[in-house]
Amino acid sequence: MNSPWRLDGLRSVETNPPAVMAVLNCTPDSFSDGGDHLAVEAAVQAGLAAVTAGATILDIGGESTRPGADRVDSTEQIRRVQPVIAALRERTNVAISIDTTRAEVADAALSAGANAINDVSAGIEDPTMFGLAADRGCGLVLMHRGSPPPKDQWSDAWSTPPAFEDVVLDVRTALETRADAAESAGVSPDAIVLDPGLGFGKDVDQNWILLQRFSELPEGGRRWLVGASRKSFIGAVTGIREPRDRVPGSLVAAILAMQGGAQILRVHDVPAHVQAVHAFVAARDAVFEIGQ
Repeated sequence: MNSPWRLDGLRSVETNPPAVMAVLNCTPDSFSDGGDHLAVEAAVQAGLAAVTAGATILDIGGESTRPGADRVDSTEQIRRVQPVIAALRERTNVAISIDTTRAEVADAALSAGANAINDVSAGIEDPTMFGLAADRGCGLVLMHRGSPPPKDQWSDAWSTPPAFEDVVLDVRTALETRADAAESAGVSPDAIVLDPGLGFGKDVDQNWILLQRFSELPEGGRRWLVGASRKSFIGAVTGIREPRDRVPGSLVAAILAMQGGAQILRVHDVPAHVQAVHAFVAARDAVFEIGQ
């Protein structure tokens, strides 16, 4: 699917070449950038810098989803994200998504100027999420999650993996089922994006298999996003403990995903990934004529 990702009536996002979605966590405990964007102006400056570097979507969250993270109630999430979204909307027309599993938070974010909901539970945690997305006519990202953050222990594990008959087919089937449910609730198919949830309840090999066989995911005709940036399954194979130093491994994962048809990359390191997108597209589309 090469058509733009339709958000609200105000905007859409081109996904050919693949779009870059910048991570902006307004949290004290996210695995990589926790504490960097707690102050509103710091978050706004980081968002504007990401846009300048080439991001076409800002994904803003007020609750960490790293393995083992504590849950954050809706009131606190809203306190963290709403002023950031409002301030960014005053200063940029870029698309903004709210990273939350709670409809109350999503509603507040949309009222502040967000255009899409990024739900890592695929609408399972809050059954009113799909109705909200339909009523507001916004974009909707649905991610596959094998287990919620407090119970997730697999991202950098090599043994006793979670049970999948076939991790690629199981993830695709589960997400297509959730997408069908969203459509039944009134969400437009053009507004839906699916995310295999790398690092969420999958072990190291299962994450790399999802990237290796990524081309099998879009076979159902849906639009797909990948979020591999700085994750621990990359550290597990490279030996790099500090997430901020996992940029080269993150780029490899992004290229594998783009080769398989991923149309949106959710990333921390925007300049490096924008450069990778340009290089990938140039290599993909290069034409050689005999005799040149």
